[in-house]
Amino acid sequence: MLAGVPRIPTPVNEPNRAYLPGSPERAELKARLAAMASETADIPLVIGGCDIRTGRVERAVMPHDHRHVLGEWHQADAQHVQQAIAAAAQAHREWASWPLEDRAAVFLRAAELLTGPWRATVNAATMLGQSKTVFQAEIDSASELIDFWRFNPYYAQEIYADQPLSTHGAWNQLEYRPLEGFVYAVTPFNFTSIAGNLPTAPALMGNTVVWKPAASAVLSAYYLLRLLEAAGLPPGVINFVPGDPVQVSAILLDSPDLAGVHFTGGTTVFQGIWKKVGETIARYKNYPRLVGETGGKDFIVAHVSADVQELAVAIARGGFEYQGQKCSAASRVYVPRSLWPEVRDRVVAMMREMRMGDVRDFRTFVGAVIDRKAFAKIGGYVEHARQHASIVQGGGMRDEEGYFIEPTLIETDDPGYRSMCEEIFGPVVSVYAYPDGKWDDTLRLVDATSPYALTGSVFSRDRAAIRQATAALRHAAGNFYINDKPTGAVVGQQPFGGARGSGTNDKAGSRINLLRWVSARTIKETFAPPRDYKYGYMVEE
Repeated sequence: MLAGVPRIPTPVNEPNRAYLPGSPERAELKARLAAMASETADIPLVIGGCDIRTGRVERAVMPHDHRHVLGEWHQADAQHVQQAIAAAAQAHREWASWPLEDRAAVFLRAAELLTGPWRATVNAATMLGQSKTVFQAEIDSASELIDFWRFNPYYAQEIYADQPLSTHGAWNQLEYRPLEGFVYAVTPFNFTSIAGNLPTAPALMGNTVVWKPAASAVLSAYYLLRLLEAAGLPPGVINFVPGDPVQVSAILLDSPDLAGVHFTGGTTVFQGIWKKVGETIARYKNYPRLVGETGGKDFIVAHVSADVQELAVAIARGGFEYQGQKCSAASRVYVPRSLWPEVRDRVVAMMREMRMGDVRDFRTFVGAVIDRKAFAKIGGYVEHARQHASIVQGGGMRDEEGYFIEPTLIETDDPGYRSMCEEIFGPVVSVYAYPDGKWDDTLRLVDATSPYALTGSVFSRDRAAIRQATAALRHAAGNFYINDKPTGAVVGQQPFGGARGSGTNDKAGSRINLLRWVSARTIKETFAPPRDYKYGYMVEE
């Protein structure tokens, strides 16, 4: 053991690479895309550091070319889930005893590997398997995940350094223990960085993890696990168990050793987890920590003083980047009637320029939605709008080759119309043009329309209007933006998470989140204990 107090390197945000024509990173990524597209990956379970092939396989395909198989992944059954629980318990004995600096070193090394030799691989897997454009992959599976793995150790050290006061006669300490048991990490398809952060944030704090990635993003998740192994992650600390979500969850949530759930996904799924934990509460050794980021019906509300071009760009980027499949994507927009015609025309002009297609063509702005189920759900909203609202632009859909839905702009005169209220999770933006004199009423409408409270933004050049909106929408969004689109949170700059139906607001990429994965113990050491039970006041005068 080294003498001295180690200091975690001060983190800085990873710069996004541009992938300009002729650049080395563009050539490297193009080559990796071609190589990966020519392969069929064999993806096993990884439990206790051992590869397990069950023979029950599902296919990983390109959403933009769904006949192209990228890999086959093996599904866990009940016995494998139990093996993962046992492997996590076995690994916990040693991993929990490692000092923070040794655990942190694993993830800091993982960040450096992702910065360099693994960057093209993880980006390519994300592009091909999740239909992300080169820019959307770069800001997600490279830069943001690198940031998580650099900033989380720094925040962890700040937590460990937070100690109580001591007097001359006693020494008071707080020990930040990992939770007793395993953490169940459930990760979504839409962000590789989330898939990397949800299992590793608890692991950094000394916990061991059973990780079930989304079925539609197993390819990139598998490469992340291999990257972590290359960085020195010991066997069993994170156990990789893709499989049927109902079966896997039922077993894990029924285990007395469940210590916590780190979840990103659908609101109803998280509510089901919460309900199951409540029903099973008497079986657990401890009260499980439940951390979830769920749905959103994210808004943009514009004041009459808003800059028209800035607002139009925010709608176009905020609503249609990554096919609207961001938890934070702009989905409902409130624009003054006097501004709407010009805003509409500018947004439509941008939409008509957006190239939709295969993300291996770097000119593409919009890829395919993730799978056939999403295609059908989103398509249902588009078809309903044809009958009950007005489709201003887009609305085209085709699934012969890939699951393509054109960026779609809907206008409605009913602020309670379903596409203004319900989560769609696709490239569909609905607009309500409100009377210019109804600013106060519109703010109340924005706040009351949705059960979610994830992200939102206000556009105005009037400071008084900004102050009014910030106050009126205080609980309507966990991430609130002024004169910016409601997407693009950066680790260390805008801690991310929402409340109400959008989750527990434990702010990924911050101390707030990491504190959920430790259980503090207070230790008081008295240097000169009393030797008589009597107090001074007991002496008779």
